[in-house]
Amino acid sequence: MTRPAPPRGSLPSSTPLPCAVLYRDSRFVVLDKPPGLPVHPSRAGGPSVEDWFPLLSRHRTGPWLVHRLDQDTAGCLVVALRKHALVAAQECFAAGRVRKTYWAIVHGVPAGPSGVVDAPLARVEQGRQWHMQVVAEGRGQPARTRWRTMATGRDGAGAPVSWLELVLETGRTHQARVHCAALGCPIVGDGRYGARDAGALHLMSRSIHLPLDVPVNAMAMPPAHMARLMAQAGWTLPPGNVEKEATRCLPTH
Repeated sequence: MTRPAPPRGSLPSSTPLPCAVLYRDSRFVVLDKPPGLPVHPSRAGGPSVEDWFPLLSRHRTGPWLVHRLDQDTAGCLVVALRKHALVAAQECFAAGRVRKTYWAIVHGVPAGPSGVVDAPLARVEQGRQWHMQVVAEGRGQPARTRWRTMATGRDGAGAPVSWLELVLETGRTHQARVHCAALGCPIVGDGRYGARDAGALHLMSRSIHLPLDVPVNAMAMPPAHMARLMAQAGWTLPPGNVEKEATRCLPTH
């Protein structure tokens, strides 16, 4: 289901885009979404990624979000600038052809260097709250995550932490978060799914690949809070191999 574009002129023209652009052509923009910024307007109000759509395109239809990221997840977010591009990208997602790679910093150390979590998920309501939960086969939506350990170390308090690469073969709500918890290694900051303390979520969409006729590839670097913990643990990041554009993004016509 697509969402209508927000009203034009909802932000002053001088308001800069709050995130860097990782990729842009006439069809798509891939944004480096900062943590804490929702992609859609919320009932509570406040800014969202959609508020800045007029800076991405002045076309009378669009832009359109191709997919979504949780508010507290940083990294690659694909925006279609034209309706035909949206349809092509959504078909690619529906066919399972999009490659989505996430990075997470988790408590503890997984049992082994790599593996697969193949565990269906279902939404569980508890009063006004909800969460996703691993359920028996046939009782929820199939969910599959491949993972590998990039490095292990200790945080500033001396507790063990691990840097995981996650490849989401399905795109369920909170999939990365629940599957890390299922490994016995909840994501740092994810009090909702078993972390010791709630705080900034140490999860990011590292890269995305859409195998279209003209492929779309983008890669993001860790946000500041993840980079700090990586440095504490003594991990060396690979160099940023995607040049980000200036934060100010001029509209395309």
